[in-house]
Amino acid sequence: MEAQALQFFIACVTAAGFGIAIAAFGCGLGQGLGLKSAVEGIARNPEASGKVTVTMLIGLAMIESLCIYALVVSLILIYAHPQAAAIAGLFAH
Repeated sequence: MEAQALQFFIACVTAAGFGIAIAAFGCGLGQGLGLKSAVEGIARNPEASGKVTVTMLIGLAMIESLCIYALVVSLILIYAHPQAAAIAGLFAH
């Protein structure tokens, strides 16, 4: 039973690591594209810089929230799985 719990924990940690890596990569690409488009829009029409900046900041916050959701799911995978007490007992000795 202890070996199964440890294998499950290893799988959860691996999934959490890959999940947050993919989420950070995707959010970085999305934020870069959004910032690029906002700068191009301001360069074409400098009078609209206030509205473009506000809209860009709201969009960047929404994109960043997706990465934070992935972090929360990753932390839940690591710390809130059913065998947490058994695994902590394995490493306590």
